[in-house]
Amino acid sequence: LLAARRNKDRVETDELNEAVERVVAGPQRRSRLIGPKERQVIAYHESGHALVALSLPFTDPVHKISIVPRGIAALGYTLQMPTEDKYITTQVELENRISALMGGRIAEKLVFGHVSTGAQNDLEKVSHLARRMVCEFGMTEALGPVSYGKKEGQVFLGKDLGHEKNYSELTAQKIDEEVHTIVHRSMDIALRILTDRRRDLDALASALLEREVLEGSDLPAILGQTVAPDTGQETGTAQR
Repeated sequence: LLAARRNKDRVETDELNEAVERVVAGPQRRSRLIGPKERQVIAYHESGHALVALSLPFTDPVHKISIVPRGIAALGYTLQMPTEDKYITTQVELENRISALMGGRIAEKLVFGHVSTGAQNDLEKVSHLARRMVCEFGMTEALGPVSYGKKEGQVFLGKDLGHEKNYSELTAQKIDEEVHTIVHRSMDIALRILTDRRRDLDALASALLEREVLEGSDLPAILGQTVAPDTGQETGTAQR
């Protein structure tokens, strides 16, 4: 459809990329007017996501960064795309993913001294990932390799997304503690990266404000170096 609207006789890379972005974030909404202050916050938020992702060894490559509004709620987005099909995910990859997701909120706090509501969706994803690490994947020393929460075949009223609580209040408290530990440990990594690479954060945000959309191939020139993962970062048993 996109190719036809552009009077092309075949689908090219631009149409494929646009289709992916429409699925991920919705159609562009350039008519949505955003003030300069909010635009700056969005630019730093997305730059924080991207820079943390670029700095860690076990994250998908950054394909595009944009501050062009899309869909109903997306004011900007950072698109990461895997280079190959994957069917399993390691603990360190999940931890790296949480760090990258928290990079936007951390960047806001670091630069402006406060946070905004822009990280709402990030927090939902982070909380969901961290809880699955604890309850489903057994990725915590304190609770061990045990699965908590019996899955129901269907979601009924009063049930939490098809999961039945089959553990004690004490265990529930420990689960919450482990979730918080995972999230805060990943936040600390994101903060360290963005503090150490503050100049890169400023450069990325400045370029984003000027150009609105940055491709992954643009990033090395903006950062003045070859974009490579920081293999020295470690979290949990293995260590983005």
